[in-house]
Amino acid sequence: MTELLRSVSLSVIFVAMFPCVASQGVIPTDEKVSSENSSETAAAELVDTQAADTTVSQARRQAEILHSTLHSSLRVIHDRYYREDEALPIPAAIFGEVFKDVETEQHVKLRWLAVEGLAMNSDHKPADEFERQAAEKLKAGERFHEIIANGLYRRAAPITLSGHCLKCHMPDRRSTRDRVAGLIIAIPVNADSGP
Repeated sequence: MTELLRSVSLSVIFVAMFPCVASQGVIPTDEKVSSENSSETAAAELVDTQAADTTVSQARRQAEILHSTLHSSLRVIHDRYYREDEALPIPAAIFGEVFKDVETEQHVKLRWLAVEGLAMNSDHKPADEFERQAAEKLKAGERFHEIIANGLYRRAAPITLSGHCLKCHMPDRRSTRDRVAGLIIAIPVNADSGP
């Protein structure tokens, strides 16, 4: 079941986003990127792989599509296929494997960001100033937070934590209102392409 969810997730991502990317020739797929480094080192490695033809506006649109696809996929998979009593890994954890594949194959780095509630993994806590600002802004209700620096476009946008998510993320909650987590997407860009 876990492999099925992972395969479906990866297929949905590539069908939704990467045909338009591949047709523009903006992200090469022949180089590997390590996913076991700090955010800054990993960001530098992404830039070193040189998707130099990607403009900031292309990266922004790719990030919007990817965020929407992942957010919807996470919700649908969690709602339709995840059952606590079946001892399956939670869908967000399965997406960690998908994130590694996307980074290796597309040189796009993805990671969850803890905003409200408990971080289910310490790797999801804000790792740098951009991520700390993103967490604050997403918690305040902003639709996204972005930065372009050192040849890298980074975008953080909200992931809704609804009822089934809150059981773990906010076990001591006093209300069932939705809360927010985040998804960070980092795409190498041509530094001279402007905003």
